Amino acid sequence: MYKHRQTGWLWGIPLGAVVLGFGVAAYISHQQGLSGSLIAMSFGLTAGLLLLVLVLFGSLTVKVDDELVDIRFAAGLIGKRLLLADVQSCRPVTNRWWCGWGIRWIGRGQWMYSVGFNVSGLDAVELSMENGKRYRIATDEPQRLCEAIQSRLPKTVPSIV
Repeated sequence: MYKHRQTGWLWGIPLGAVVLGFGVAAYISHQQGLSGSLIAMSFGLTAGLLLLVLVLFGSLTVKVDDELVDIRFAAGLIGKRLLLADVQSCRPVTNRWWCGWGIRWIGRGQWMYSVGFNVSGLDAVELSMENGKRYRIATDEPQRLCEAIQSRLPKTVPSIV
């Protein structure tokens, strides 16, 4: 079984914003009392939302077994399971820098799963499915992930490297 976890090290930037947001909220509340509470609440709410995003999308784990490619973000609540039986081909690709992070549609029938602005660069693995959909999984191990998937595909299905 293949299993690899990537951590979004760029999370330090939004984490700093969370700390700053809570600090500004506390300072405004302390200095202005009730008159500053609305401003303080807005800073606190924004910081809380950033913290939630970090908890949900701070890392990406990809597992490949004999039946599935399982893609899960940090807490494991958000992800995608793809049946290997539905995979037509697998190939390493390079993403554009503006693809960002998280789960998103990137055009031409493709979905992207990545963390931390493609954590370790712009490398990914693209899976072409029997139904015509394509999925890209950002990874710092494109060759290893592609080999793990290809080695489990039925031998009658040609794979592209």
